[in-house]
Parts: sequence; C-alpha cells; structure tokens
Amino acid sequence: MKLYYAPGACSLASHIALEEAGADFEAVRIDTAGGQQRSPQYLKINPKGRVPSLADGDFVVTENPAILRYVAVTHPDARLWPADPHGEARCAEWLAFLSSGVHPSYAHIRRAERYAATEEGRQDVVETGKRATREIYRMVEDKLAAAGDDWAAGESYSVADPYLLVFWNWGNGSFLGYDMAGDFPAWTAHARRMVGRPAVRAAFEREGLKLPELAA
Repeated sequence: MKLYYAPGACSLASHIALEEAGADFEAVRIDTAGGQQRSPQYLKINPKGRVPSLADGDFVVTENPAILRYVAVTHPDARLWPADPHGEARCAEWLAFLSSGVHPSYAHIRRAERYAATEEGRQDVVETGKRATREIYRMVEDKLAAAGDDWAAGESYSVADPYLLVFWNWGNGSFLGYDMAGDFPAWTAHARRMVGRPAVRAAFEREGLKLPELAA
C-alpha cells in the first residue's frame, strides 16, 4: 500500500489508522504548499488533487471515510471497525459528520478563496466560518461528553478516533486558536488518550509534527 499525505492535513487520520492496523505501507509525502497535488503525476492517482489517497496495487481509494473503512476491513485482526450494530452505526456517523460537517466548516476559514472571489467576500467567508466552526466544535464536544465513553464509537477504539484527533489538532492550531482544554474538555480528554498510543506517535513523527503537550 501507498498512502499519499500532506503533513498535518486530514490525511493524518488515515496515516494513524494504517499504523494502528500494522499495515505494510509506504507513506508518500505530497507538497501541497508547492502545488504538488495538482501535478500531472499526482492527478493520475487522484484527479481531485487532494489528499489522502491510498493505493493498494492498482486499486486507489480516496476520501478519508472510504480509506478508513478500507483499512479496517482489510486488517480485521486490528478490530478498527466495531462489530456490534450500534458501534458500527456510531463509527459511520462520526466519519460522515467529520468529513461533511466539521471539515468544510474549517475550510471556509483556511481556504476562503474557494468560496469568494473578492477580498471583501473572502473576509466575510472567514468571519462567518469562524462562528459556524465554533458551533460545530461545540456539537462534537457535547456528543463526546454525553456519551461518556473512552472512544468515539463506544468502549472500543475505531477508525473514527484518529479522525477526531485531526480536528482537535486543527482547533489547537493557529488558524482557529481555540482553548481546547478549557472550552472542549471531553474532546481534549480523548486527544490525551490518543497521544499516548504508539501509532499516533509514529505517524506524528513521520510527518514531522509536534505532539500536543496534554497534562493529565
């Protein structure tokens, strides 16, 4: 397998999942800042010009939810996809919400040029996106707090958990600059459990990312 990723991007979720699965894979860095995702070579792999992409021989999967599910079902011994119907539904629900709700909201702040042509318009997109994103982050926090479980889909770890960590990390970054520990304590407790996992540490190290310092 080959995982095409950009450091700190949403591809980090798939990177962590592959580590958790004990998969035999090569991590191929794509320089998105330099526009490598739009190169003819990469567009042959993923015509969308985005990361992540996962190539398993000649078979290519794109989009985090699909890749995460693929990693889980091709490595069943790792038990990264819940076996019970409730856990399976909860895991799928998280993947859908994170990809279709949380990520696009953040993109309005990080990639405002996709949504407006003028500087005034882009600024309005950013400001509106900031308000919307905080509301969505609150939804994530409330859902985790209400469930009271260690992991997103219940008592057992799943591929939804590294995806949650990606957005916690973005919330902790400079573009959002949230007080994650103060404003989102349940989500931060989840992040604390995540950074203690060897697979998370391995993926962060390979991507050249600094692990967040989270006191217990």
